Amino acid sequence: MAELNKDMFVIRGKDTVRMESISRPSLSFWSDAWRRLRKNKSAFFAMCLVLLYTLLAIFAPMFSQYTQSQMDANARHALFSAAHWLGTDSTGRDLWVRIWMGARVSLSIGLISAILNMCVGAVIGGLCGYYGGKLDMIVMRIVDLLYGIPSLIITILVMMVLGKGIAPLIVAMCVVGWIGTCRFVRGEVYRLKEQEFVMAAKVMGIPDFIIIIRHIIPNIMGMLVTNLCMAIPGAIFQEAFLSYIGLGIVPPDCSWGVICKEGIQFLRYYPHEVLIPAFFVCTTMLALNLLGNGLRDAVDPKLRGTD
Repeated sequence: MAELNKDMFVIRGKDTVRMESISRPSLSFWSDAWRRLRKNKSAFFAMCLVLLYTLLAIFAPMFSQYTQSQMDANARHALFSAAHWLGTDSTGRDLWVRIWMGARVSLSIGLISAILNMCVGAVIGGLCGYYGGKLDMIVMRIVDLLYGIPSLIITILVMMVLGKGIAPLIVAMCVVGWIGTCRFVRGEVYRLKEQEFVMAAKVMGIPDFIIIIRHIIPNIMGMLVTNLCMAIPGAIFQEAFLSYIGLGIVPPDCSWGVICKEGIQFLRYYPHEVLIPAFFVCTTMLALNLLGNGLRDAVDPKLRGTD
């Protein structure tokens, strides 16, 4: 009897091969991605931090005795205390509540705009990559034209036309935000449509729509999710910048950018009014970038079975 790799199989005699045990259970694509994401400590910590911020944004204002616009003239520019955990601003409003009310706006705008950009870019890029021809040529020339103009300038111009507010801000961020996803998806679809499984589906007479939905999109879904996580920090920063220069959220609503704008006037004397919202902006963007990097490694098919 000869034994080779006894954890996998045993060869007895000349012809008989019997499976003894498998050292690693069979995992689906997403199960294996989740396993590798958990092993990435920085990405897993970043995911927990984003979830913590999300839960605080949802529930923290609900359990506070203050509202985002409630003023206390006797507690203006207050530092950290039992009554005001993160202090107050120039009008006596509680910064703890305003931070998490602003997180609702900033995170919502970042997530919604990133999802819309992903969907629009995936649809346009998928159609261009799959069908090619004149459609691909026309759309790509439009994309090249828009890509040559700084996106921030276009966003500011759209905001000046549509006005201030959450909805105009999302629309402005989606005008050119889909371009990157479009180019990425187009390249991936160009590669996948020449693969054997897609060619076999075409030979069997399966409609193009079914091929795209069942065969092409699942193969790029992991990269789309990763691209989404990488796009959210950019959208949050863009919202904060536009709100900081006065083109974003209109009071009494607030966002992290609005809070920074209000606190910058007192930076020399009360720096906590700027540093606190800046801290949450920076840590959120860092966490989402680390999570995006971890997802990119987790969904990479070349890494399956290597750890």
